[in-house]
Amino acid sequence: MLRVRCLRGGSRGAEALHYIGSRLGRTVTGWVQRTFQSTQAATASSRNSCAADDKATDPLPKDCPVSSFNEWDPLEEVIVGRAENACVPPFTVEVKANTYEKHWPFYQKYGGSYFPKDHLKKAVAEIEEMCNILKMEGVTVRRPDPIDWSLKYKTPDFESTGLYGAMPRDILIVVGNEIIEAPMAWRSRFFEYRAYRAIIKDYFRRGAKWTTAPKPTMADELYNQDYPVHSVEDRHRLAAQGKFVTTEFEPCFDAADFIRAGRDIFVQRSQVTNYMGIEWMRKHLAPDYRVHIISFKDPNPMHIDATFNIIGPGLVLSNPDRPCHQIDLFKKAGWTIVTPPIPVIPDDHPLWMSSKWLSMNVLMLDEKRVMVDANEVPIQKMFEKLGISTIKVNIRNANSLGGGFHCWTCDVRRRGTLQSYFD
Repeated sequence: MLRVRCLRGGSRGAEALHYIGSRLGRTVTGWVQRTFQSTQAATASSRNSCAADDKATDPLPKDCPVSSFNEWDPLEEVIVGRAENACVPPFTVEVKANTYEKHWPFYQKYGGSYFPKDHLKKAVAEIEEMCNILKMEGVTVRRPDPIDWSLKYKTPDFESTGLYGAMPRDILIVVGNEIIEAPMAWRSRFFEYRAYRAIIKDYFRRGAKWTTAPKPTMADELYNQDYPVHSVEDRHRLAAQGKFVTTEFEPCFDAADFIRAGRDIFVQRSQVTNYMGIEWMRKHLAPDYRVHIISFKDPNPMHIDATFNIIGPGLVLSNPDRPCHQIDLFKKAGWTIVTPPIPVIPDDHPLWMSSKWLSMNVLMLDEKRVMVDANEVPIQKMFEKLGISTIKVNIRNANSLGGGFHCWTCDVRRRGTLQSYFD
């Protein structure tokens, strides 16, 4: 038997073809010719493909649409969330651990259905006005896609309904020209990223880096199913012991537990951000950025920006009810620590997912302009004493969904450069 080896194109391949033809005759020669021609065509196609791939390795555009290193450089573009179709999350163990007991009957009754219709309508109107004011201040505003969050979904590990696309700060963080999707920790937020995908794909096509952190399974092992929360005293005791509803089964974090100051990024271990999640961010951002863990006297840590909000180079708002255990780190670096005044939000105003300290959850448009709640006169006066002009907007009903101006936004582009404020 004559064994035939397939040969690539070229002069040696042609010579082999003639030799095989002389040995086997015309019939087989035709088959070998077709094989030889197919190989040549495949080679040419491969070359064309490589040529096309070369175009994909062009340098990133100089004007990247995503660029932000801190919380205070001049704001040029921002994502603002949506209240439309927001749903009350099912009353699961992780939701119970992050909400106060006076609201538990609300979750038990309405979990899986929409938030009160009239309240949502008012919140939508407030956020629309906020967007209009941002535009008047020269900021480009992007919005996530509206999604029906009441639809039930199921994974191999759990089933749930959704929450909302209201708080881009919780799920997105921009570090330089990279936008990072957080994995989240609530089951009701598993698919929240879908509302932002169209925007992020646009940024990616225009030159931004896009990273999605490892998605947790959110299996039962991620949660302490017997987390013993019955009172505020329980919360203080567990927080002091360093115990949280999330375990270290797999990485999880919400982006809102991180806050940026150039090369230094600060994060807290919270009910939704575990040490594995922090370590993933630390490794991912090294060596250009340093991730520091800080902690607070907080009975219910979840999202850092109503506890510790960096508003300028060497300037931070520190919640007097939740003092920072590592505050000397900032004092030694010459930072100014500002204590915001007590919020004036009425006790009877529903805050289903947060505390009154959303008053300090402000958005800096630059070092000298801040967006602040129109009702919070004491903190307005505080900013004026600091030489910062206030842009007053009423988002009281939007506050009820769990966020202030910082939470409702993700600053995509700020005009500035990467600097260190601790060297």
